[in-house]
Amino acid sequence: MAILCYISAVASALAAFLHPSTQTGDPVRASLMAAVVFFVGCGVVLHIIGTARLKGVLSGSGTIDSE
Repeated sequence: MAILCYISAVASALAAFLHPSTQTGDPVRASLMAAVVFFVGCGVVLHIIGTARLKGVLSGSGTIDSE
């Protein structure tokens, strides 16, 4: 999912730069750039969550550290 967010961010950035701007404060370009920030943020968070090492949670060893 993180890779999909990164791809969406790149696609939004390309769409923002290729969109013909008719006025100075174009709301379409602004929303596309906001989508870039959103997708990059989501991608970073999902990437960090996906690569987290949770000791003992996923191994299924059944041992408790306090014993």
